[in-house]
Amino acid sequence: MRLTLTEFLSLDGVVQGPGGPEEDPSDGFSHGGWSYPYADEDFGRLVTGWFERADAFLLGRRTYDIFAGFWPDQRDPADPVASRLNTLPKYVASTTLRDPSWAHTSVLADDVPARVAELKSRPGRELQIHGSGTLARSLLAHDLIDEVRLLFHPVVLGAGHRLFAAGTRPTALRLTDTATTASGVVLHVYEPAGRPSYGSFIADAA
Repeated sequence: MRLTLTEFLSLDGVVQGPGGPEEDPSDGFSHGGWSYPYADEDFGRLVTGWFERADAFLLGRRTYDIFAGFWPDQRDPADPVASRLNTLPKYVASTTLRDPSWAHTSVLADDVPARVAELKSRPGRELQIHGSGTLARSLLAHDLIDEVRLLFHPVVLGAGHRLFAAGTRPTALRLTDTATTASGVVLHVYEPAGRPSYGSFIADAA
């Protein structure tokens, strides 16, 4: 399976609490729900198309708890997101989760990069990460993520947890696709391309 990452971001890189005020108010974050005004039909088509490719999900503990508090109650079999989240395998990176109640959930409690590499070796289409910024940064550092889908929303928040926080491993990315929704969300799809390369404009001009 290919390991893909999908993230909703503000223009200043915040990924915290996009879905609602109660989603993640940690560290005093008061801007929860910032992605909601931009969830138009174009946005829905993009997200639905990705969920249709999923054969399993990989989530960090916080994102898992958010999803588990909502999606099990969405029981419409025609809902392409709910039907997949509720029926496909879900893997949670956590050292504290013991008995998950959401069906088809398995816990990855130790050596997460090795466990993820093993999951990727299994047949299938996509093992998908949604949100889960801390887990995503760790797996990028281990060169395990095959595709990064970043949906930049036209809003600046000035506070909140960021996907590429200080200390993120330097990584070059290759743009493979882009799209824009009617509400102004800009999608960039990337493949990791190793470590960055460097040069000097001053040296070129000499």
